[in-house]
Amino acid sequence: MISMIGSSMTWFAVSIWVWQLTGRATDLALFGFFSQLPQIFMYLFSGTIVDRGNRKLLMIVGDLMTGVLTIILLFLYFSDLLQIWHLYLTVAIAGVFEQCQELAFEASISTLVESQDYTRATSMGFLADSSSWIIGPALAGVLYVTIGLGGIMVIDIATFIIAVSIVLLVHIPHPQHSEIVTTQSSSIFEELSFGWQYLTRHSNLLILLTWTSLFWLAHDLGHSLYSAMILARSNNDPRILGSLSAASGIAGVIGAIVMGKFDGFKRRINGIRLGMIGIGLSKIIFGLGRVPLVWISAEFACCLNLPIVGSSTDTIWLNKVSSQIQGRVFATRSMVPTIISSLGYLIAGPLADRFFEPARMAEGLLAPMLGWLFGSDSGSCCALLYVVCAIAMFSLGLVGYRLPQLNRLENTVSLE
Repeated sequence: MISMIGSSMTWFAVSIWVWQLTGRATDLALFGFFSQLPQIFMYLFSGTIVDRGNRKLLMIVGDLMTGVLTIILLFLYFSDLLQIWHLYLTVAIAGVFEQCQELAFEASISTLVESQDYTRATSMGFLADSSSWIIGPALAGVLYVTIGLGGIMVIDIATFIIAVSIVLLVHIPHPQHSEIVTTQSSSIFEELSFGWQYLTRHSNLLILLTWTSLFWLAHDLGHSLYSAMILARSNNDPRILGSLSAASGIAGVIGAIVMGKFDGFKRRINGIRLGMIGIGLSKIIFGLGRVPLVWISAEFACCLNLPIVGSSTDTIWLNKVSSQIQGRVFATRSMVPTIISSLGYLIAGPLADRFFEPARMAEGLLAPMLGWLFGSDSGSCCALLYVVCAIAMFSLGLVGYRLPQLNRLENTVSLE
């Protein structure tokens, strides 16, 4: 959580700095694309690395590398040499190490707690994440006007040092090599494709993966426009963006505590379905809103549901996949939505800037039809695309009730 607070402060401040510099949604959306693009290729190897390697060491290396990259950015900033492409390159490199770090963390859960506590354990992860979004952006929104981007990056570096020191003190078990399930062949290709082979043998898990990946595609496509939309409609006020992040964090903490306290839904799949519907509906209201009160209320409602969807999904995967092969299977599980989401980040900015922006103007194609609903001011193009994505998310939650494979998945025992 300490590390996440520092990171959320930095990237919140970076978003403001880039928007003030260019004023283009594309420049902000490309952060998501460049952070995910190298991860797609790393997923071919990271699962095997996590299953074979020292998971604790991978977590430490992830924080150390991100800290080093932040130091480089800090030097460039104070030297007046920092450019946007430096930031894109940094998130691309950091994404590789953070991906292994997150995968090692996720695969370690089943070695630290019993299966009946998976929901509580995964909820603690969402609790830490949500807490960082209460503290980080709220602090950054206030500090940005006083100490600027450079001062915030200094705080971020300190949090990396603290985080690494804490992880060094924690014992994280790892499956014995003799216990790890391997493929029948020593072929490198078969080792790398192990996760895909596993999913093709368990089609119900593949359906779950496809369904949730489409949901996160719509979510990430809309979310890539989030900062640009709010800054454009709030006269570049970082305090409003910080207040929204704090509201989302508070809601996430409440949702995570509730999931941890009551162990979530008895049928986890219902938690995913209802959570998707709740998120989609909240984001529709958010995109239609034009004042902070509506934004904060809708964001709060949306983020109450995020731990429900995430924790329910993670619990199903932890229960169905043996701990000895979770690194490889979870790498494949993560690669699919990453590929899809990276496409969303790539197209979101150009769609907003080059199609929806001209179309929302008084003489544009969409102004006569939708101008009354979204307006024709700056940020209305992002709001329109944001609502389209939210409707898709809401619809996918409903579609989940029409997929019998999801019910059959929870009725089966742990998969080997």
